[in-house]
Amino acid sequence: MTDVWKPSVTVAAIIERAGQFLLIEEETSTGIKFNQPAGHLEAGESLQQAVVRETLEEAACDFTPTALIGTYLSRGVSSIRAGGESTTYLRFAFAGDLGAFHQRPLDTGILRSVWMSRDELAACTDRHRSPLVLRCVDDYLRGQSAPLALLYTDISAIHTPAGAPHG
Repeated sequence: MTDVWKPSVTVAAIIERAGQFLLIEEETSTGIKFNQPAGHLEAGESLQQAVVRETLEEAACDFTPTALIGTYLSRGVSSIRAGGESTTYLRFAFAGDLGAFHQRPLDTGILRSVWMSRDELAACTDRHRSPLVLRCVDDYLRGQSAPLALLYTDISAIHTPAGAPHG
């Protein structure tokens, strides 16, 4: 039997306020890096649910996605996979509305939230979690977006009958 190749599906929140973008600073296997509130799609959730959850877990704030900024394919070294194996990521970046901040612990490895301008972000590309961090901000600033209606999640993806495995 041959291995089936599967990209790792991730989501990211592009949150702008008065020319500043919400980022998280996190510990990674390659040092302390900046990223948008972002993470992996989990079984039983839609892409929109995933970006809302990840923003709450990583930045302790509510987020309501309003548009899809883009879909991105990249390759990088994963700290999740044994031996630092190369991983292909399929990222869905969302623009949206920032909601309330909450007093709650942040995900393991997340140090803090920070606000940075596009120029500040461009000045520290060596500290980005991936090259997609700046690309997503630039696409947002160019006005690139698509309606969320383009993303359809069939009920079978979020509701699994009792006893049936996800995936």
